[in-house]
Amino acid sequence: MKQAGFPLGILLLFWVSYVTDFSLVLLIKGGALSGTDTYQSLVNKTFGFPGYLLLSVLQFLYPFIVDPDNLFIGRRFIIVLSTVAFTLPLSLAKDIAKLGKISLISTVLTTLILGIVMARVISLGPHIPKTDDAWVFAKPNAIQAVGVMSFAFICHHNCFLVYGSLEERTVAKWSCIIHVSTLVSVFISILFATCGYLTFTGFTQGDLFENYCRNDDLVTFGRFCYGVTVILTYPIECFVTREVIASIFFGGNLSSVFHIIVTVVLITAATLVSSLIDCLGIVLELSGALCAAPLIFIIPSACYLKLSEEPRTHSDKIMSCVMLPIGAVVMVVGFVMAVTNPQDCTHGQEMFYCFPDNLSFTNTSVSDFQLTTQLSLLNTSVFQ
Repeated sequence: MKQAGFPLGILLLFWVSYVTDFSLVLLIKGGALSGTDTYQSLVNKTFGFPGYLLLSVLQFLYPFIVDPDNLFIGRRFIIVLSTVAFTLPLSLAKDIAKLGKISLISTVLTTLILGIVMARVISLGPHIPKTDDAWVFAKPNAIQAVGVMSFAFICHHNCFLVYGSLEERTVAKWSCIIHVSTLVSVFISILFATCGYLTFTGFTQGDLFENYCRNDDLVTFGRFCYGVTVILTYPIECFVTREVIASIFFGGNLSSVFHIIVTVVLITAATLVSSLIDCLGIVLELSGALCAAPLIFIIPSACYLKLSEEPRTHSDKIMSCVMLPIGAVVMVVGFVMAVTNPQDCTHGQEMFYCFPDNLSFTNTSVSDFQLTTQLSLLNTSVFQ
């Protein structure tokens, strides 16, 4: 919302959710047309080994493009501890259906987090000044926003794995599931985006939790819930990445020993990356532009256009022809903008409104100049 402009951001969120819904159904249709049952085999059948290799790289990279004084309360120590104790054991599972049942808990926790964000828009929002450009229709960074939204909706790399776990494997059944799932997802996303942006407007950080004050116990509980959701859902991402490695190097099958070795290597690599990067905004932008955009917009459309024998005027083909170039634009322009114009990162820093001496700002309209000045003053401890 901050990057795109609030009104345009809402429209883009609906549009990305619609494209996600359409492309997920398109993938299964493409699988039916080609007689394949995995994303890799679909692309391999359609575009040969070069396409297969490109998809494998994107699916492998997607989960990866994803510092306190006391060692035992530091983020790196907690990341390693939670990884060893929870993430690694869950990631060793061989059945994605079991992981789906476990991740259901994260859906419940997401509802709790949403309730916390909604509560704070009422209790905290009126005490935070609104930036001057808070309600403009559109902003120049809208394409970056599309990348972030694409990251939020990407699940195409899991598509065939989840489809294969269904008892009734038909396009009609899959379409019904996808329609309901996407509708629920966009509803939750709009509530999060709206409540978060209405609370902080131009002060909104790439990680919304960075906006809340450290002494807010309710939000601290929300942070804990969010950590648990990541622990419970990441194993599904690991499952897909492991499948890519198994497909490329082991002919699609891993022995029990190699299953453990590959899983440990993947989890270790991801843990190292997450311990070194603490700014969520740039992660979302780069992952959205480089991985989510091609997986959502480009590859499903390209596969369907090449495989389908429907006339050019067929609605699926028209939509695919629209999605493909838009995805290319989002990928290229989004990447360039993410590199040249990254989001501000205030990880670990308290926002100015968390200090009692700054309450006098709460009834003023804050311009970009005032915002910069306030943050500069905060960094030099003048407000103390």
